Amino acid sequence: MTLTGLGWSDFFADQIAPDETHLTPARVNEVQRDRLRVLSTEGPMRLIPTEAAGNYAVGDWVLTDGTQALRRLDARGNLSRKAAGHVHYTQRIAGNVDTLGIVSSCNEDFNLARLERYLALAATADCLPLIILTKPDKCDDPAPFIKAAQSLSPLITALAINAKDEEDVARLHPWSGNGQTLALLGSSGVGKTTLRNRLTGETAATQDIREDDAKGRHTTTFRSLVPTLTGGWLIDTPGMRELQLADMADGIEEIFDDLMVLAGQCKFRNCEHVSEPGCAVRSAIEAGDLDPERLTRWRKLEAEDTRNTASIARQRARGKAFAKMVKGGKAQSRHKRDPER
Repeated sequence: MTLTGLGWSDFFADQIAPDETHLTPARVNEVQRDRLRVLSTEGPMRLIPTEAAGNYAVGDWVLTDGTQALRRLDARGNLSRKAAGHVHYTQRIAGNVDTLGIVSSCNEDFNLARLERYLALAATADCLPLIILTKPDKCDDPAPFIKAAQSLSPLITALAINAKDEEDVARLHPWSGNGQTLALLGSSGVGKTTLRNRLTGETAATQDIREDDAKGRHTTTFRSLVPTLTGGWLIDTPGMRELQLADMADGIEEIFDDLMVLAGQCKFRNCEHVSEPGCAVRSAIEAGDLDPERLTRWRKLEAEDTRNTASIARQRARGKAFAKMVKGGKAQSRHKRDPER
């Protein structure tokens, strides 16, 4: 196993300080509660993390002495989301991903609003977006699904792939070979585990979807980095029932670039695209050049991202203020015990 084969590049090499050249670079392939499983040119290792476990993500690079993960290198792009539930912090999903495979299926699971969320996630993490539409054999014609997916952005490649067909899955090899990292994200039951088995040669168990609503059950229960048959790496993740955005304003703008261009042509800079005169967005809708639902989805994602980003910022500020108060209290306590210090 070589560093290049593991996904190493000059981006990571340039981060190594002169006094760290004796340390071994290793890539995280599993984050456990109190240990990291990593891969290196010296083989697999289990390391003691020197940061909170939540600071690490599958795909990260660390420098190790063989026992501890002494330093985590900056990632070339982070897949992250607002943590699920009524909490106010971000959760890292994976690091150093080259291509984000957004997996949906040609049935009731297909949802443009959900795809746009994943696309904003990919744009923020500087990943190449790849929409993988599974179960094409279960519908009359997958072409409308492909056309709808590709209409979301000119940056998108959309493929309809039968995950059970080895030759069909081979069409994903250009994104999963030569040290490249492909991450699979999507709802439960869309075929991610079946794709993983075909790409890696594993035999992980799969589960059927419910016939009434096309929803599935979790097969993958934790994130892991596994080698593909073509010399790359695959990050498989548990199915997501909730993907809330935070700190993704740039990614949202990139995915809704067509709307941003139109908004820049409006007569008023603060145009809300409702009933203002000279609104280029409303004109495009009236001319049939813009789907009004796309405007609605854009507004919803922008509002959600703004709200969640502000909530997380407030939580961070409170945490810093509390830490400062505790530090001040400890210093005052030491001074009382030893006034001359």
